[in-house]
Amino acid sequence: MGLSKRLLFVALVPPENIQNQVTKIKEYFAQEYNSSHALKSVPHITLQPPFKWATENLSLVQESLEIFAQKCSTFPITLSGFSAFPPRVIYVNVVKTPELLKIQKDLIEFTETTLGIVHPPSKMRPFCPHVTVAFRDLSKPNFRSAWLEFRERSLHLEFTVSQLTLLIHSGRGWDICNEFAFSKLRE
Repeated sequence: MGLSKRLLFVALVPPENIQNQVTKIKEYFAQEYNSSHALKSVPHITLQPPFKWATENLSLVQESLEIFAQKCSTFPITLSGFSAFPPRVIYVNVVKTPELLKIQKDLIEFTETTLGIVHPPSKMRPFCPHVTVAFRDLSKPNFRSAWLEFRERSLHLEFTVSQLTLLIHSGRGWDICNEFAFSKLRE
């Protein structure tokens, strides 16, 4: 009998009030620009991109993330304005702070060392933290129109991140599988 593999990824998920604000923006893209793909997951900042993992060994990933999270401290996140990866992706820009860059780098190294998870593109390009509001199903003409509308739009949201979130693909979208609280408060 073969192991069934599912897609997983690790992210920072904002508190519910900020999720709701970002989801309203995603809903606007679905309505105005026919781009609803971003609604298939909660608003998030990806730290460890999607990887395939045997569901029978899910506890190994969870135990490892628990250990990693216990060494982390809470830290502030600032969402500021919009940016894009032309020709398909529009996102809420996340301010690159030393704490955010460090947790992403440490997590990528940790998952590679402890779980053997390697994501080659992450090694090739710099980490660009973002919260996607439209992608994949955003057509090029709609991207151009939407980008004209959003490139100058202001948005400023702040929150303190206090946990890692493991998301799992259900076949239709991404569901929260587990959350791992940071053990330390920021000094």
